[in-house]
Formats: sequence, C-alpha cells, structure tokens
Amino acid sequence: LPDVSLALDAYRKLEDELVLSDLLIIEKKLERLAKMSRKAISPQETAQNDLLPRLKDCLDAGKPLRVAGLTPAEVLTLRSFSFWTIKPEMIVLNVAEDNLSFADAFAREVNLQEPIMGICCKIEAELVGLDAADQKEFLDSMGIAEPAFGRIIRTAFSLLGRMSFFTVGEDEVKAWVIPVDTKAPKAAGAIHNDFERGFIKAEVMSYEDFIAHGGSTAQVKSAGRLRLEGKEYIVQDGDIINFRFNV
Repeated sequence: LPDVSLALDAYRKLEDELVLSDLLIIEKKLERLAKMSRKAISPQETAQNDLLPRLKDCLDAGKPLRVAGLTPAEVLTLRSFSFWTIKPEMIVLNVAEDNLSFADAFAREVNLQEPIMGICCKIEAELVGLDAADQKEFLDSMGIAEPAFGRIIRTAFSLLGRMSFFTVGEDEVKAWVIPVDTKAPKAAGAIHNDFERGFIKAEVMSYEDFIAHGGSTAQVKSAGRLRLEGKEYIVQDGDIINFRFNV
C-alpha cells in the first residue's frame, strides 16, 4: 500500500460491500415478514421485525452494525442471521519492508475505532524457514518485537473476549480457549463435560511461575506457588491448571 489515501479507499470499499450485504439480508427478511400473517409469525420473528428497521437505518447511513448499540438480548434475537458488520473488526495492513511505520501513520490519519496493525508479508514469509534463534536475530535487526502471528492472535482474542489456559502432561501441553471471566468449573468443561459436572478443586499455577521454576510442577509446588482453587475461582489468562473431579 503506497499511501494512506489508497489504503483508506481500499478499506472503505470493502466496508461498503459488507454493509450492502447485510442490508440486503435485512431487506429480504422484512419483505418476507410483511407478507406473513400475524398468526404465522413466531415470537422470535416478531422481535426481529421490531429490531430490523433500526438496523436498516444504521446500514443505510453507511455504518456497520457493531456500532448500532445492540444489547445482549438484541444480539440473541439476531442469532439466526449471518451479518458481516456485526462482528468485531481489526484492520491488518500489508506494508513495505522499508515503511514499517505506515500503519501508525494510517491510524493517525483515519481516526477509526477498530484496532489497526501493520505487517510485512515479505518479512513474515522469510521467517518461515528460520529456527527460533535465527528468527529472533532477524526480527531484532528489523526492529520488530515478534512475528505478526502472535500480535494478530492476541488482538483477535481481545476483540472476541477470549483467553486461554493450559494443561500440562508428561508429553503434551495444550491450550484451551474460554471466554474472559470464566469460573473454574466452566473452564474444566472446556476439556470435558465430566470435568465440569464432577468438579472438586483446581490446582493452579501461573505461566510465569512455571517458567521461573524450570518448567517443573514439582518445583513450583515446593516453592509454595501452586494454589488450590474452588468453584468461584475466575481463571486468569495463562493459568496452568490440573482439575480434580469425581463422577
């Protein structure tokens, strides 16, 4: 992308297409509901019929549905639709190797609410064939903190209100994705329903403590950093957990 104006034009063109797509969905639904008798319309469709005109006005004004101020109940009413613009959005710009600060300039110029990130796909492609040590050396030489993949994932998790915790076995480490502010039993259910149903306690250590003690659960425990948490514990991002359960 050579300049801010071209990047902004490309973004607005795509956004307009998504707005139009959602608008057509709403217009077709309202037309169908208008032809139905009141007795044939379900309570869910009645709620949709009340809500959709407001959303149509939003789209007619060229605005995405994510800024329409929808309540959780209204979002639930719309669960049967596949709207594009109701989803959280981040903007990822493919920038030139010699213009890595372009995304910052773009963000200052356009003043959008959506998170904006710049990546250089050419650099990312070159990283693929390197081991971890060579990747770090290469990124340091370019003044880049980390590969784009990690930044994109973290931003997406934040937009979606998601986080992850870990389970650690003798030969496997696995990450489990859950909503932010999830309590321990519900987090256990992400692994298996039996874990939630028979939840007793959660043995918890932080990722930082695990690394600081050489990746050894035994050393974390001997240092007094292994905690035993109950049903009201809210799982934190990066927690390493062993669930005690009985069914």
